[in-house]
Amino acid sequence: MARTIAKDHDQKRELILQSAARIFATDGFDRASMAQLARECGISKANIYHYYDSKDALLYDILDNYLSTLRDRILGTNVEGLDPEARLHEVIRQILRAYQGADHEHQVQLNALGALPEDQQAQMRGYQRDMVRFLSDTIAAAAPEVLADDKPKLRATTMSVFGMLNWYYMWNTGAGTEAREDYARLVTNLTLRGVGGL
Repeated sequence: MARTIAKDHDQKRELILQSAARIFATDGFDRASMAQLARECGISKANIYHYYDSKDALLYDILDNYLSTLRDRILGTNVEGLDPEARLHEVIRQILRAYQGADHEHQVQLNALGALPEDQQAQMRGYQRDMVRFLSDTIAAAAPEVLADDKPKLRATTMSVFGMLNWYYMWNTGAGTEAREDYARLVTNLTLRGVGGL
């Protein structure tokens, strides 16, 4: 007879993932243990192993869930009917909003992605490349006369924008929606007009 899935299976799995992301982000993936995770979740170590057979499996699921959801949200940004500058602002705005509340997952991505096997790292980098390409295309459309035919400059601009957004994540984690909206406008103006445009 097949084993039935508990009614709270998905909620428990989500609790484990959130707790693991917090522990991996604060203590480091290498130092974290399944026993520590069980204590954090308030469930037995055996119960953790019912969901995940290793820390590596947990790390993969944290990053796959986070990056695929982030990618889908950013690439799904509704820019219909917007002019190129407004499209760029909306994409930047959505990236900042998508980062909100995902501090631990973002930290795990920065510090522990290299612990995954190479094929899984390649999958995660694929998600990242999709987001970079999307933002890059959006930037190029907003400043075609400067960037459309200069791929190195477009790449540098794209990665600089991500750098500004990641800086905001690192130093303003508690920022609310209004502050993120203001910063999205600042980044858009700085990207398209430089300091003189602020």
